[in-house]
Amino acid sequence: MDAPPAFPLNAWYAAAWDHEVGRELLPRTICGRKLVLYRTTEGGAVALLDACWHRLLPLSMGRLRGDEVQCAYHGLRFDARGRCTHMPSQETINPAARVRSFPVVERHRFIWVWPGDPALADPALVPDLHWNDDPAWAGDGGLIHARCDYRLLVDNLMDLTHETFIHADSIGDDHVAEAPFEVTHGERTATVTRWMIDIEPPPFWRQQFGRPGRVDRWQIIRFEAPCTVAIDVGVAATGTGAPQGDRGQGVSMVVINTITPATDGTCHYFWANARDYRLHEQLVTTQIKQGVARIFAQDEAIVEAQQRAIEENPGHVFYNLNIDAGSMWARRIIDRMVAAEHAPHSMAAE
Repeated sequence: MDAPPAFPLNAWYAAAWDHEVGRELLPRTICGRKLVLYRTTEGGAVALLDACWHRLLPLSMGRLRGDEVQCAYHGLRFDARGRCTHMPSQETINPAARVRSFPVVERHRFIWVWPGDPALADPALVPDLHWNDDPAWAGDGGLIHARCDYRLLVDNLMDLTHETFIHADSIGDDHVAEAPFEVTHGERTATVTRWMIDIEPPPFWRQQFGRPGRVDRWQIIRFEAPCTVAIDVGVAATGTGAPQGDRGQGVSMVVINTITPATDGTCHYFWANARDYRLHEQLVTTQIKQGVARIFAQDEAIVEAQQRAIEENPGHVFYNLNIDAGSMWARRIIDRMVAAEHAPHSMAAE
């Protein structure tokens, strides 16, 4: 019997940025399923299995005719529900001629797809990433197609002590690796909270703070199953009440991360950075996006090298440190979701 996948299927996954999906057919692999994405003439997003019912040619090689996808091979057409509406050289359409359609929700600038049982696709379960389109925040982001297991990126985000060593020229310093932290967890969430009190800010935060002086710095990392991580970060002038909730003498950001498995060893990493200051300065938005992109490119190199090493050393046992507590809880939650879908009583759609 084949081993179950390393990801749950009954969950919302970001399939694309909103601007990626339009009137051109976009192929994308989500949780081992090859999908084709597009928008109808009224602007609604559609996700279909990227395989024609007739001879399995990828529908993404075809074209749109109105709101229907026409296969490039023999011209079969499928509507937004996946039902075949036209077959060449015959009037009667086989009622079995259809391709699977997937539930879609557009929210927080992302197109979310539910690859599992459609009866369980509750839009209320879409992760709250409201900072990405909230007028009280400003920012932008990008997409990395990473050659690694998606959980390695979750691990990377749940333990930010690596900033001290990988990102020393931007956001890292010794305080990140040495400051105490607290880990809490719930049924679908895990949170790592770290405060660095009365420190000199590292280069990135010195620039964002915009004035000299020591700061209180925070990192509050919140994981939501199966693979969304929102990180509340910032600095405020030391002694002005930030640890007690008053951030008026500081600057805050939320680093948005949602990682979507493509295959067992590849994933799509959607990221963004939103801030609560200098909201209307596009130059600041662009500079931060460029800086964060460089930081995440460093992370990408690390996790891809780690993935190669894992593949070269099958069966290697990893030992956890105290700093791994957040990622350990995230993995336990993911494992429970996967196990529940593959329990004997589970009716999850495969």
